[in-house]
This record gives sequence, structure tokens and C-alpha cells, in this order.
Amino acid sequence: MKNVKSVLAFAMAAAMALAATGCGSTGTSESESSAATNEAASTASATEVSSSPLNVMLETPVQSLDPQIATDGTSFEVIADFTDGLMQMDADGAAVPACAESYEVSEDGKTYTFHIREDANWSNGDPVTASDFVFAWQRAVDPATASEYSYMLSDIGQIVNAAEIIAGEKDVSELGVTAVDDKTLQVQLNVPVSYFLSLMYFPTYYPVNQAFYESCGDTFATSPETTLSNGAFVLTSYEPAATAFELVKNDSYYDADKVQLAGLNYQVIQDSQQALMSYQTGALDTTLVNGEQVDQVKDDPAFMSMGAGYLWYISPNMKGVPELANVNMRLAMTFALDRDAICTDVLKDGSTPTYTAVPPQFATGPDGSDFSADQTKFSDVCAYDPDKALSYYEAAKQELGADTFTFDMVVDADDAPQKVAQVVKEQLETTLPGMTINLVIEPKKQRVEDMQNGNFELGLTRWGPDYADPMTYLGMWVTDNSNNYGFWSNADYDAIIAECSTGDLCTDPEGRWSALYDAEQLVMNEAVIYPLYTQCNAEMVSPNVTGIEFHPVALNRVYKNAVKVD
Repeated sequence: MKNVKSVLAFAMAAAMALAATGCGSTGTSESESSAATNEAASTASATEVSSSPLNVMLETPVQSLDPQIATDGTSFEVIADFTDGLMQMDADGAAVPACAESYEVSEDGKTYTFHIREDANWSNGDPVTASDFVFAWQRAVDPATASEYSYMLSDIGQIVNAAEIIAGEKDVSELGVTAVDDKTLQVQLNVPVSYFLSLMYFPTYYPVNQAFYESCGDTFATSPETTLSNGAFVLTSYEPAATAFELVKNDSYYDADKVQLAGLNYQVIQDSQQALMSYQTGALDTTLVNGEQVDQVKDDPAFMSMGAGYLWYISPNMKGVPELANVNMRLAMTFALDRDAICTDVLKDGSTPTYTAVPPQFATGPDGSDFSADQTKFSDVCAYDPDKALSYYEAAKQELGADTFTFDMVVDADDAPQKVAQVVKEQLETTLPGMTINLVIEPKKQRVEDMQNGNFELGLTRWGPDYADPMTYLGMWVTDNSNNYGFWSNADYDAIIAECSTGDLCTDPEGRWSALYDAEQLVMNEAVIYPLYTQCNAEMVSPNVTGIEFHPVALNRVYKNAVKVD
């Protein structure tokens, strides 16, 4: 989840059929944790609910609390703590009513009418109105906002005139969203979008109170005083890049009777050993663990491993680095990577080796099958094979007229990525003699900016699915896409993606699915990325806590139904 200007087909079959992620064989599974959500209320009724907040570890700081500006999963999680959209996710990831108590869809599937709850209010006492959604969505597509997620309304949501407004061809007032009255919102789409309701729980679609926003000026969403809540919790302490901040239960929330947590206390801890020690001393109720920490706790009943949905991969800069523009060099590097060792010996959290551009276990096709279930389908261009790596390396050296190569690789300043990067460095340098990899550790925000601007050579990065379709990944490698970090361009690829979004295939689920496989083949044949692994989160969750909902798509963790007991 970041800032890809992705392109999505107008219609897809079974878009939200989320597969349970098979991460690890120890501890509690994701399906079991979802079931635990349903038991939270009964657990609380039998035991005294704690008056203390839930103490939660974050591995990276929040980047933004502005719903139309945020681009990362951490920010999305926190924004969703205090903001409700028209719909919300249930424990199984399905869209269920939130601010919208009901809705109707026209017979042609192109008009949605949402009826907003009479008891939905902002934390300053203002009612939540249809105009709040109109204003927020207009902000999202306004070129002046420069929202990196504006594509969610145009290419993904297919809202009338969104693309034209983003391109500067029409005024924001022409966006196909109307406040019929204070409590009725009408949305016009270009074509039927079968997954449209699921987009309504994505933060870019969250409402913003216009009068409050304008009163904040440039400080909007940078402190509790410049943030409004219409959700389960209210922000009480926060500043940009904060390493600790708090939220408390929103007593004026329309669904407050179901919220049993006193609040949320977030702590940013980037060292996993420190985080585990904080959990063991009771300073944290839940924390991520990886590597050696997993060995310490994997037999603990509090240990859980569940799918986070993220694909971690290495992106080579093919435009700015001539050596990486050489396809043989790129193939040499991807064949030199032992993904099994990374998952088994380094991460140890249930993450799975991945050899495809679209990770497995989140997108289900028209026939009910996982798009990437077959992880050997590209074994001729992506596998661990040192002999092939050396063969391609020798070809690259001949073509480039050099025997030694040095590349810098930018890496997030978080614990797990640094551990993975160190092993990647060792594998490449060992398998490909004469190659040197220098690790450049940066805060995530800086690393993303550097990769977007082309100020890098190799980048260890990740992408999480915003919706349950392969296009959330394949849209990234369209020419000039902002997340096409390697600056790859292929006319055949662009044509396939266009046909799946604006051509005949957009209403042909089977044909579209087949074409997306063809597009992925092009990416893999040219080693546009070196896929590494699909992330699972290994977490310790206190036995006194139930009801946290874990999802591989959009919002990784949801706390509305969580319960903490003494």
C-alpha cells in the first residue's frame, strides 16, 4: 500500500474473495483469530474489562494522518482507528455498513446512493454529512492536493470525471459525487464496479469535515487539536514522526456500546528484541517478532502468525544505472537469491518464499483459484540456481566489458528489512564474484522518496494489496507509474493493462485473468523486480486480549472489537 497509480478493470469476478494466508504452522492462525473476534464480547462479560489502554507496537512511524495524503499501511491503520468511512471491514474482510446505515445500487450498477446514519457525529459535535464525503473525495482528485492515491477514485473506483479532474481537464466540482441532502450521498460511476463497496473502507475514501479542515490550514491532521474523529477512538496525543502516541475510546461514537477498549497506546519500536522485552515486561500487549525472537516464543500460546499481504522485493534502477539496464545482470541477481534461506533462517515468522510478481493468497479468479498458487510457473526466469546465476553473470560481464560491479541498496531503518538486506548482500557477493553490495540505511519515508525520484541503484521495498485483485501489483509497472521504481517501459505490457481496463477484457473475467498472466510473464521475463517473500506477521498477543482483527488487504489490524481484560 503506497502510491501506485494503478489501473484496474471495470469489472472483476470474486474481487473480495480473500484466501486465508497459510503462514507458519505454529501458534494461532488468521482464521482462528477471526473466530476469536466473535468470542470477544462473551469473554468480556465473564471477566472484568481492563480500564487501561491496549499497548501496541509499531515497527515504523506514521507518515501522515491525512486520509487523502497517507500512503502506508501504518498510517492507514491509525487513521482507521479514529475514522469511519461509509463501510467498514468485518472480521472476514467483507464490507459492512459503517457511516452509511444503508445503500441502494441502480439496475445498471452505475449509481450508488448511500444513506448516512443520523447518529454519526464528529468528535466536535458536528454531524457527519454527505458533504463531508463530497469534500474529501474532491480533495483526493484535486491536482492541488497531489494525492498519491487519487487513482483509487479514477482507475479503481471509476467515479465519473475523476480521471479528467486529476489530469487538470475538469474542475473538482464536476466529480460524480453529490450531496443530495445532508444525509444522502449519490455516486455516479463510468461503468459497473463489482467491488465498489469494498473501496468504501479504504482510507482515501474517508470523510473530512470541510469547516474544520479549513480552520486548521496547513496543520490539518498533525496533532490531536487538528484532527477530528467520527470513529471508535479519539486521538489524544500525537505529533509528526512520534515514537509514542495515544487514542481513547470515543464515547460519542454511534457504535460506542460495542467498543470495549479504553484506548490505544502506540509505541514505535524498530528493534525487535527491544520490542519483545517490552512485551515480556507487560509494557506491550502485542508486538511483532522476527528471526531469533520467533525461536524464543514460537511454542508460546500467545504466538500468532498471520498473513500481512505484503510482497517484499528488490527493485533495480534500470534507467539510472547502465549495468542494471542489462537484463542478463538482472537475471543473474535474481537467480543468486536463496529465498528459502531468507524466510527460514532470517525471518522465521511464517513468511513464504515468492517467485512471482503477484504474491499468492489474496486474489481469487473467476474459477475460484488463487492467481499465484503456482510458485514454479516462472522457474525458468526466477528461482534459486547458482549455476544459472553465474551463466547470466558471465554474459553480463561480456556485454558490459567489466568484471567487477558495485551497487548501493537502499533499505528501511527497520529491524527485519536490515536483517534481510544483510543476507541478500552476502548471497549476491558470494554467488557472483566481483560484485559488491553497499547497504544504505534510511528512514522509510526517505527511502520511498529516493526510489520515486530515481536516486538509488537497488532498493529493498514492499507493496501490500489495497484490494483483492492482481492489478494492485501489475498496475505498478505501467510506463511512468509512480511506483515503477525501475523506470521500466514495455509497450506490449502497457497494451495488455489498457485492454484489461478500458478494452473488451474489462467485462470478460476469464479473458482478463488470462491476460493478466501474460502481463506478469513479461515482468518476470525481464526481471523487472526480484521477488523475495510474501510477508507474514509473527505477533505476540497477550492472553488477556481478544478480538483484534487481522487482514491481508487494505487494513492489516482493526481494534474496534478488541477486548482487554484484567
